[in-house]
Amino acid sequence: MQAPVAAKKSIRTVALFDLDGTLTWSDTLLPFLGGYLKRHPRNLLRMWRLPILAFRLCLDQCRGDPQSRGHLKSELIRLVMGRAQRDAVNSYADNFVSKLQPSGAFRTAALQWVEAHRAAGHCLVLLSASPDLYVTRIGALLGFEFTLCTEIAWQGTTLDGRLLTANRRGDEKVRCLSQIRSRYPGSEIIAYGNSSSDLPHLSQVEHAFLVNGSASTNRLAEKIKIPTARWR
Repeated sequence: MQAPVAAKKSIRTVALFDLDGTLTWSDTLLPFLGGYLKRHPRNLLRMWRLPILAFRLCLDQCRGDPQSRGHLKSELIRLVMGRAQRDAVNSYADNFVSKLQPSGAFRTAALQWVEAHRAAGHCLVLLSASPDLYVTRIGALLGFEFTLCTEIAWQGTTLDGRLLTANRRGDEKVRCLSQIRSRYPGSEIIAYGNSSSDLPHLSQVEHAFLVNGSASTNRLAEKIKIPTARWR
């Protein structure tokens, strides 16, 4: 992979990054929920429903339901954090995000690429299926200009936990591209993702890279002419 170069004056360049597994070493949602449970151990009493949710997910996936992962995500958030107050959630989210960089959650090479794009004058955009409960804070921490992620519903100041938007994964990320292109008209997009669910939107941009993909995902990317790389 060649380092990004400064955009031509007549063309703006958007550097579009996925979060989990691309910028970070692993998933962020489960650590976020797990940390909240440690702070609120009484909520463990709700976890008896978890096997039922897992079973429903398997059934939905067997039926080909494209929203199955979104349903599971919503139910997990509701089990762990449902009815929490906004101030408490915000305080916890601030604490969670503040510890990501010191704990080594981000890939060093990924952050170097973010900084290379910034130095080249590119617009930094974060696109993630993980929830806005904390992802927008990660975008702010890393200096992203715009963050798009799965939005979670509130009832006033009380966390509801249902999805306010579609789960921003797979084909939904393709739809998000329209919003990004509207925000940055006439721009070319350089996009980075790590999973097979990222391939639909990676195939729709001017320049794409699959990073940190599995062997099978790398093969799929190579079939559609998307370069692959490994970030450490």
